[in-house]
Amino acid sequence: LYVLVRVRPHRLFERDGEDLLLSAPVGFARAALGGEIEVPTLDGTARLKVPPGTQTHTVFRLRGKGLPHLRGAGRGDELVRVVVVTPERPSPEERQLLERLGQLEGDPNGRRGWFDRFRGT
Repeated sequence: LYVLVRVRPHRLFERDGEDLLLSAPVGFARAALGGEIEVPTLDGTARLKVPPGTQTHTVFRLRGKGLPHLRGAGRGDELVRVVVVTPERPSPEERQLLERLGQLEGDPNGRRGWFDRFRGT
């Protein structure tokens, strides 16, 4: 007897064995300053602490929030990949604040290349 099982893709989660993978959007300010976000789990929602200075594609682990193990007790983990969201159409107030941030970083126009950060200019 052969049994073929196909698992349909989920709209939020990807599966990796007993672990679940989730991409969670986080606003620019929350990623820079830190805070908490709510993320979906199989059992509802969970609160996840985002430390200050979190970069995009940082992965956090929620232990025991994945799929049940097939043989034995326990569950896999949920891995939450943070995706920092940059405003596409900032309001005039947001634009003013972002320009001020650029000035504080050292460029009067708010434009500073990534290589300049390494050179210390």
